[in-house]
Parts: sequence; structure tokens; C-alpha cells
Amino acid sequence: MPDSAYPPADPSGDPLLDGLNPPQRDAVLTTEGPVLMLAGAGTGKTAALTARLAHIVRSRLAWPSEILCVTFTNRAAREMRERVGQLIGPSVEGMQWLGTFHSIAAKLLRRHAELVGLQSNYTIIDTDDQLRLLKQLIQAEGLDDKRWPAKQLAGCIDRWKNRGLNPADLDAGENESYANGKGQHFYRLYQDRLKALNACDFGDLLLHMLNVLRSHRDVLEQYQQRFKYIMVDEYQDTNQVQYLWLRLLAQERKNICVVGDDDQSIYSWRGAEVANILKFEKDFPGAKIIKLEQNYRSTPDILAAASGLIDANSQRLGKTLWTERNGGDKLRAIGVWDGPEEARRVGEDIERLEREGASLNTVAILVRAQFQTREFEDRFITIGLNYTIIGGFRFYERAEVRDALAYLRLIAQPADDLAFERIYNTPKRGLGDKTLEKIHRHARARSIPLSHAAVEIVDTDELPARARATLLALVRDFARWRDLAKTASPAELARTLLDESGYTAMLQAERSAESAGRLENLSELSRAMEDYESLGDFLEHVSLVMDNDKADDAEKVTIMTMHAAKGLEFDNVFLPGWEEGVFPSQRAMDEGGLASLEEERRLAYVAITRARRRCTILHAANRRIYGQWTSSIPSRFIGEIPPANVEVETTLSGGASMWKAQWSEREDPFAHLARDRPERSAGRGPGWQRASSSQFDAAPRRIAESTRSAASFAAKPKSDVAVGARVFHEKFGYGVVTAQEGNKLEIEFETAGAKRVIDSFVRVES
Repeated sequence: MPDSAYPPADPSGDPLLDGLNPPQRDAVLTTEGPVLMLAGAGTGKTAALTARLAHIVRSRLAWPSEILCVTFTNRAAREMRERVGQLIGPSVEGMQWLGTFHSIAAKLLRRHAELVGLQSNYTIIDTDDQLRLLKQLIQAEGLDDKRWPAKQLAGCIDRWKNRGLNPADLDAGENESYANGKGQHFYRLYQDRLKALNACDFGDLLLHMLNVLRSHRDVLEQYQQRFKYIMVDEYQDTNQVQYLWLRLLAQERKNICVVGDDDQSIYSWRGAEVANILKFEKDFPGAKIIKLEQNYRSTPDILAAASGLIDANSQRLGKTLWTERNGGDKLRAIGVWDGPEEARRVGEDIERLEREGASLNTVAILVRAQFQTREFEDRFITIGLNYTIIGGFRFYERAEVRDALAYLRLIAQPADDLAFERIYNTPKRGLGDKTLEKIHRHARARSIPLSHAAVEIVDTDELPARARATLLALVRDFARWRDLAKTASPAELARTLLDESGYTAMLQAERSAESAGRLENLSELSRAMEDYESLGDFLEHVSLVMDNDKADDAEKVTIMTMHAAKGLEFDNVFLPGWEEGVFPSQRAMDEGGLASLEEERRLAYVAITRARRRCTILHAANRRIYGQWTSSIPSRFIGEIPPANVEVETTLSGGASMWKAQWSEREDPFAHLARDRPERSAGRGPGWQRASSSQFDAAPRRIAESTRSAASFAAKPKSDVAVGARVFHEKFGYGVVTAQEGNKLEIEFETAGAKRVIDSFVRVES
């Protein structure tokens, strides 16, 4: 047996060890010295960790208050406390140092705030406050906050703090990462401003305490003596500052037990460093490595497939999952023609599982990127299959998608006031609340939509010159886009307005992983629109999708990203989009090279090991990328799964054994599928682009016509304010009407001179 090196029975007689396998028992009983519990997916690491903590307390090796136990999430901390409480009873109340990295660091910092220039009642600011503060600093320094947005600076500062870097620690390369060499300057300004406010952000909690422990030997020795035992969960997810903080605290006693799985390190994009777990033996010489390899979750084929795949990684400690379970299905690798067929196939398989008695709650679809959820949502709405999105919004509920839809709604229906309010200053145009208030006032007075009121008000002096010019530009844009909508496809229209409105540029300027994902979602939105002949048809479809609110107690298929699925398990798992460029992600590999490829492979390992009974991988021969059909080749990860553990559908020409040859020759092994699906292939296929750029050629010639169109949006009844009447205007004071055109008046004001205003903004003096 894989754990034959361990004693077959519990030598201590401790009932805490009942039900634990030999390696788990060894992890519980090895209390002295450094221990690395290398726990594979589904191997019962939480049971071993809680039993170890309870064993230390019940054996009186330490008081509960002398144990530091660190988790990554509040949920994990609550679960740990509850499970330990079941084992040791009321004593768990004394475990004041069981919590997340940030909660424990905050508690320590309250005691030593003065050592970093703060008071003990310091405030922890949230992300919104951080961005507001950074924007103030950027503007105060005379920097263009559109070219160098606050979000970009916040991302840099977060990265520096995750690495344990203070402003003085930045090298030339880091300094250049913001505003052409001003990164260090703004970091220092930001930290000084936080101290003046007696505040810190979340990154400061650990960084400040690291600085205290480094600079004040007495404080460090105090906590080295206090914490007789240190235990850390999910150690593979620690970043540099967390690692340095833990290493300092553990150096004296060296009674540190870390639990983790290097094969599940998938969060480098938020600062996690897999190297921390890989070098544990180097940091703590003589450390004992205990491997938990017996899996209690999945079938033998699922485990063998995952183990074979991850074995291709070079940077790993090495372990092999196994199980005492027998039977089960092999993995399936299914090739389909395109994304819509992928969603159709998954929907059919789920309906079949449901007919066979499976609960929808046991089914999950795990995607690499959030934009992939759209086609499944659309398909499930069509067939009436309940679903829920975990770890994010449904596709059409995401902020950037809702913004784009508001633009489109306003083009299709100028009377949509809610859409107007959402986008009239998105992206930021300098149109504030006062401008919107004036538009509202005129709209109410005339009983017309806000967009019509905007058209009328820009032809007057009601607004300051700058606001009037900005609003006029927006009005003309909408006129041009409505004109374009008459000839261009909905997808072309969406791409054009997102570019011309500045929305795309706004996201590009943020230069963050989050903004890159939002851009992908907008690209997927335009791809979705390619299936509709008119904008109205598409918006009607979206309305139906958004009306998919089901009872919370109804069974639902779970749709989520692979990252969000870590720690979860399902009987039936579908893994779509396993193609080169989608998974592994081309963007990730471009940014991180081989290290990112290995992390993508670890993500594949995590995804497969979420499955208890069945795992189905899908890949498409064609994908629409930015509106263009592109041939896709199966992910290299499929070819790395041992052939004995996967069944490949015959639609894949030659099967798994021929994939590498097909990749190297860059042939299209799926051409024969077009003959089977003429309705998809007619006029379409690799390299085919539906949209013709020539349809945009006439746009410049229509600008003048668009301007005239903008001026005619709303009806202009004749004003009932007579020429010669004495009137009062709140902004310009008293005056006399000298001319009248429709509802617009020329007025000679006593102090402001001649102005052109709308009649609803004046009152006639008797």
C-alpha cells in the first residue's frame, strides 16, 4: 500500500486519531519541529489539521492562546474554529490567534501602532477610499489621471506590499512601472498621507507588522516566545510578505506546521508564490515531509488522469493520488465544431444526467475565463435549464456589459432614461450632477425623455461652455451611432461605440488583470451579437436572459471559474474551452512564460480533481475571436492525460495520439465536421470574418447629417412666451425676450447680456 511505511495502528490510543489514515495520524502526532503536510486534493487535510491542533491542546503541550493558526479566508477560520470546538469543547474560546493573515496582523498592529507612526485606533480604508485618495494625489501632482489612472497605481502598490517592499526598497525597474519613473514618489506620498490620516490599507497590516518585527528585536522575541506552535493552512497560496512574517515568528522554536499542495498553487496573479512551499525544507532544515495521498473524493481514473497531467510540471515536490474506491468512468475528451455546439452538447448531457436521477446541484461547469459563461447561459435559457453563477455576476449583469447594453438600449430607444443616466458620464466626461439636474428639469417641464432634453439644452446657454461642448459631442455621437445602426450589424455597432465612446480606452488604461477580463467580456458581448440580425432582437434576448430569476431552493447547475472552484467538489464536472490560447491562456503565457504555463497546468489539475464521479473535457474546432472565426487546436493538456484514463470521441481525427503531429503541421483536423453541419459552415469557417470594414467607410460622410439629426430628435412646439415679455432666469437674472424659435428664446438680460435659453427655464414677470 502507498502508506505501508507508517504503523498500521494508533500507538497513542488517542480517540482524536480515530478514522485517520496512517499519514494523517503521523501528521497529528509529529508536534515538534518543522512539518510540511503535503496534502493532495481531497485527501482530508482539514481533518488532519484540526486533529493536530486539538491534540496539542488536549496533550497540554500549549495553552490555546499559545498557538498561532493562520488561514486565508474568514470562512476557513470559522470552519476551523467550529471543528476544533467539537473536539476540545470550551477551550476553543481561548484560541485568540486563530484567524486570517489580515485579522491577526490587525490585532498585532493595534498593540504596536505607534512603532510605525500610527495610533492604536487607526482606520483601515477600503478599496474605494484608496482609489479616491490616490486620485487626489495624482491630480495634486499635476499628472493626467486618465493616462495614469489611480487603479494602475493601486495595483502597483498592492504588488509592492505583497512583496514586503517599502518605498525605499523599490529598485529602478519597479520605480519605472508607474508614470515613467514616479512610482516610488507616489508610493511615498501615499504612505505619508495614510499616516497623516491615521489610516492604513489591507496591504499595510502585514507590511507594518513585518517592519516592526524586523526593526524591534524585543517585539519579535515577545511573539517568538508566545507562539509555541504555528500552523498555516493553504501555504502554497502565501505571498512574499506573509512568508517573511511567518518565517520570522517561527525561527526561534521552529515548531511550524504548514499544510498545502504545490500542485494547487494557482493564485500568482494576486501575489501567491509557489516557491514558498517548494523551499520549505531549505528554510527549515530537517523538516519532516508528510504526504497525504489517499484521496476520498474521486474515482481511480480521475485521479490517474490528474496525476499524469501534473507530472509534466518540473517545479513540484511530487506525490501521487490514489484511492481505495473501485470502478467509475474514464474522463471524456469531446471535440465539437464551435462554441454554440459546445454549449448545446453540455446541455444535452446535463439533461440526460437529470433523466437518470442526478441532481442539478451535483453538476458544475468550470471555465477558464468569465466570458466563457455567456454561451452556456444563453443555451440554458433556451432549453429551460436552471443555473447559477458562483463567484461573480451572470454575464449580462457584469458592470462593463451593463454599461455597453445601456449604450445600445439608448440607441434603440432614445426614451430610455435609465440607460441615459447610466452612461451620460461613463466613461468620465466631466458631466456632473448639476448638468444632469438641468437636463432632468427641462425633461420634466417638456415631458420628453432625457436624451431629447439633452439635444435641446446644448443649443442654449443654460450650461457652462465646457459642459455644453461635452454634451454636444455626446449627442452627436449618438446621432452618428443611430445612423450607423441602420446599415451595420449589431456586433459592428457595439465595437464601434465602445471604441468611439472611450470605454475601451478607459479599460485599457487601467492595465490590470481585472480590466483585461472586462475587455474579454466586452469582446464576448460583441460575439454574442453576431447571431442576431437586428439590435432589437438582441436586446429582447437579453431581457429574457435577465428574467431568469428562479427560486433559491430550486436545483441549479453551477457555473463558475476554475479559480473559484478550488476547495469544492461535484459529482459531474464539465470543462469547456480546452484549446490552445483559451486554456492554457495565451495572455497568461505571454506575461509569465514557462512559469505561467506550469500554473495553468496546476489549474487544470485543480479543475479535474473537483470531479467525484465524471469529468468531461470539451474543445472546439473554431472560436470567434474579436469577431473573426479562428481555427483552434486542442489544449496540450489533453494530450498530457494518460491515454488509459481518457476516452476520446471519434470526431477528433486520429484521436489523442495524433494531436501533437496535427499541432506541429498546423493542419485543420476538423474540416470534415463542416460537411456534417452546413448550417454553421456556410460562408463561415477559419479565417472568415463576417463584418466588412467597408461598412464603416461612409461614417465620416454622415457626420454632418448626424448633427442635423441630433437637432431634430425632439419635437419643438412653439413657445407660449411672447416676444417682448419680461422674464426671470435663475442664472442670468431679469431680461426681455427679443426673439423666439420653437421653445428657444433670445433674451437680452440686464446684467448677462444676450443669451439663448429654453423657455422652461424662465418665468414670465407680470
